[in-house]
Amino acid sequence: MKFKPGPTIAAAAVIVVAIAALLTSVFSGRAVADSSEALATPESFAAINDTAARSAALFTEAGKVLTHPRCVNCHPAGDRPRQGDDRRLHQPPVERGADGFGLPAMRCPICHQPANFEPSRVPGDPAWHLAPRDMAWEGKTLGQICAQIKDPARNGGRSLDEIVHHVGADHLVGWAWAPGGDRRPAPGTQMQAGALLDAWVKTGAVCPN
Repeated sequence: MKFKPGPTIAAAAVIVVAIAALLTSVFSGRAVADSSEALATPESFAAINDTAARSAALFTEAGKVLTHPRCVNCHPAGDRPRQGDDRRLHQPPVERGADGFGLPAMRCPICHQPANFEPSRVPGDPAWHLAPRDMAWEGKTLGQICAQIKDPARNGGRSLDEIVHHVGADHLVGWAWAPGGDRRPAPGTQMQAGALLDAWVKTGAVCPN
């Protein structure tokens, strides 16, 4: 006598197949999303023979990081930080303060601890604060950001080599690649972003149009 699966078993089998198909779709889509968030290597621009054009192309690639919400949210045009991928105004309504660490009654470290606090999805770093007002990137084109980064009067008094180190090795900047919660990390890795900017500097630090 052959066993015939009852309606309950058959229904369960259908559900399992559907779940498997759904998971395949989700992970396939995630792989596509991850690949779109990658960064090209400096070596991949070697085919651009014109040095100035190659330099501008390198900065454009690094610009995927500089214009990402993880970076722009901390380089706002006003005195309030932004948050989320939609760059909405920070809630609660905090402000920059004289030193970028907030107003006297609402300092950044009150909520932002030395590391991400996952139970409440609050991001953290030992030096959590806003970039200076004259280093605002919000609302600017990539070319304008490039010119600003090259200007010591608007980049915190840094040399180009110090800019490379800041992006490629600074602990607070590195948070952008490990933001916690449901936040999208910046494209590529911090080391890759630093390598792109290093190659940009070595090819003349030309800004894109």
